[in-house]
Amino acid sequence: GGPAVRLESPEGGGGRRAGIAVPPTRRYRLRDGCWVLCALLVCFADGASDLWLAAHYYVRGQRWWFGLTLLFVLLPSLVVQLLSFRWFVYDFAISTKDSAASTKDSARGPRGCCRLCVWVLQGLIHLLQLGQVWRYLRALYLGLQSRWQAEHRRRHFYWRMMFESADISMLRLLETFLKSAPQLVLQLSIMVQQNSIDPLQGLSASASLVSLAWMIASYQKVLRDSREDKMPMSYKGAVVQILWHLFTIAARAIAFALFASVFQLYFGIFIVTHWCIMTFWIIQGETDFCMSKWEEIIYNMVVGIIYIFCWFNVKEGRSRYRMCIYYIITLSENAALTVLWFLYYDRKTTSDFDALILVCVVSSSFALGIFFMFIYYCLLHPNGPMFGPHATGCIFRQQPAPAPASPTDAVTSPPRSLPRTTGGERDGAPGERDSCVPVFQVRPCPAPAPAARAPRTEGPVIRIDLPRKKYPAWDAHFIDRRLRKTILALEYASPTTPRLQYRTAGAPQEVLEYETTV
Repeated sequence: GGPAVRLESPEGGGGRRAGIAVPPTRRYRLRDGCWVLCALLVCFADGASDLWLAAHYYVRGQRWWFGLTLLFVLLPSLVVQLLSFRWFVYDFAISTKDSAASTKDSARGPRGCCRLCVWVLQGLIHLLQLGQVWRYLRALYLGLQSRWQAEHRRRHFYWRMMFESADISMLRLLETFLKSAPQLVLQLSIMVQQNSIDPLQGLSASASLVSLAWMIASYQKVLRDSREDKMPMSYKGAVVQILWHLFTIAARAIAFALFASVFQLYFGIFIVTHWCIMTFWIIQGETDFCMSKWEEIIYNMVVGIIYIFCWFNVKEGRSRYRMCIYYIITLSENAALTVLWFLYYDRKTTSDFDALILVCVVSSSFALGIFFMFIYYCLLHPNGPMFGPHATGCIFRQQPAPAPASPTDAVTSPPRSLPRTTGGERDGAPGERDSCVPVFQVRPCPAPAPAARAPRTEGPVIRIDLPRKKYPAWDAHFIDRRLRKTILALEYASPTTPRLQYRTAGAPQEVLEYETTV
């Protein structure tokens, strides 16, 4: 009797569908703050252990290992800090313009000396490579403020916290795969070549591995928590995801280290070939995350680096087949690399017994990772278990049919970003994007006779002359961040939460009612 809604998971899950999936009311809890503190601890441990190990190599006169270890620390950190500072510059410029435009009295806006102090402070923070630490502390502060404020201000601070968490998750994910992943392979290769494990080497490799697994799970959790039309991921599910990625990445890194200890040149050729194939596969999937074609290609190339080590879903829909193909390829590669090392390793430095132990570690670690992956999808997926007597693949809940309303696509939760619009879509013709049902769109019963639309008086409405994005892309920061400030400003000034009204192909006349776009 009621409307049907399609709801898909960013982790995949085979495009499961349900009647209505109603997420619980989001509130900031103390365990959320503990999660942020643990993430900050992982970030500190990863960076500090690498720097300590680099100093250890320098003192022992191992300048080659010192240079490589320090390079994998400083270069990714510089890239991420520059990106973080660029986002700060854009956010601060928008907030300054909004403050100046929203008040007639210039004294009420931020003064020049205050703006200068903020610029100097943020420049010093990013120069000291502490941009992510600042964002973690800011997210923690905003989350605690959402607990202490009244209901209206609670939502305001909560969404500011979610926006900050989205940024730090993207930055940390980029840093871990540019820094922690190559650092892990480097230290494991050194251990295999030296046939010994220094305590600092083990500490650095362990911190890098935990950082990789943590950030993938944390990214997926924030991805779900930041959307009110998605079921949030529990901390049990996040922990199991950490174990899933921890063991699969460990098996992958050990296989890389074993092969690289014997075939250095061929290992480089293998990595470049694998990256090219994965990047081409991602591009063939026609992802749509960025605002231009070239930005999209660069994004796909970065994701190709992630695919060297682990699975990372970049397209919503039926992902189980893509994931199975990826893990079959990964299993074959791990087996081939390990077998080649076992056939040609140096018998003078490594005994046959130790070699068999390393082969068993690679195989058992990968098997454990796949086991935890099945545990997550079968028991702890936010949309419900995939198998079992009560498995539905998602949660079915029924709601009463909504009252007749305007044929607009309106939601009450801030979106992550907006899509590109083709020329045909701007002219009112449905484009390729509108040929499928959006992520959260009600398919009503046969429409009744047209009725006069009552004027909206329930609160502010942000009308957007663009179709709604099917996947939350946090990379389209220019449009996304301008919309963030508008939402937060309206929500702070209005007693009711602003609604977002998107363009829909089924109601082109709605677009003619307004001209202003985001």
